[in-house]
Amino acid sequence: MKVVSFKICPFVQRVTALLEAKDVAYEIEYIDLGNKPRWFLDISPNAQVPILITDENQVLFESDAIVEYLDETAGAPLSSADPVIKAQDRAWSYLGSKNYLLQCGAQHSADAQTLDERATKLTSAFAKIEARLGDTRFASGDNLSMIDIAWLPIIHRTEIIKRYSGYDFLEGFSQMKQWRKNLLATGLAEKSVAKDFEERFTASYLAESTYLGQLARINGKAFCCGSTDCTIDDMACCA
Repeated sequence: MKVVSFKICPFVQRVTALLEAKDVAYEIEYIDLGNKPRWFLDISPNAQVPILITDENQVLFESDAIVEYLDETAGAPLSSADPVIKAQDRAWSYLGSKNYLLQCGAQHSADAQTLDERATKLTSAFAKIEARLGDTRFASGDNLSMIDIAWLPIIHRTEIIKRYSGYDFLEGFSQMKQWRKNLLATGLAEKSVAKDFEERFTASYLAESTYLGQLARINGKAFCCGSTDCTIDDMACCA
C-alpha cells in the first residue's frame, strides 16, 4: 500500500505511526502542496493529504477513515472489541486530531501574547486528556491504543519545541509529560516521519518570524532555516 504525504503534516504522521505500530510494510510518496501533481488531484476528492492507496488500488482519504480501515484490516487491531470502549476511544482520538491545526497555529505565533492566546485553546483539550490518563504507560493501559496514535503527532511536536526553545506546551500537565516520555520511548515518533522531518519542522515553526524561533535563538539553538516546507495555509491541505 502507499501513503501520499507531505513531510510535516500531523494527519499523515497519525497514519504512518499506526502502520509502524502494526509493523505493516508501506510505501510513502511526498508531494509539493504548492504544486500538486495532476494525478493526485485526480484521485483525491478533497485535494488533501493523506491519501492511502490500498493493495487493491482503492483510494481512501481523510485520516479518520484511513486509520479506522487500517486498524480493521492490517495486523492485530489496537481498538477494543467492546463497542462502547471502541467508540469512547474514537472520541478521545478525535479530540487529539481536531487540535492538530490549533497546534500548528500556536507554533506559528509571532509574539508572546499571540502564543499565550493560542496555547490557551490547546490547554483546554490537554486538561481533559490529562484527567483521563492514569498510572499506566499509555492512554488505555500498558499497550498502545488508537488514542495514543492520534495524540502522537501533537506530543512529538511538543518535545521538539521544548528541546529547541525551552517552551513546553505541556507545562503543568504532569500526566501528559509522563505519557510523552512513554510514547517517545517506543520510537514511533522517529519511525513515522521523514528523515529530514525535524529540519523541515524547525525551519517552519522555529523561523526568525516566530516567537518560538526567537526563544530558540535565546536558548542557543539557532540553526540554518532555508526555505520552509509548510505554512498555515499548507496545513489546510491536511485532513
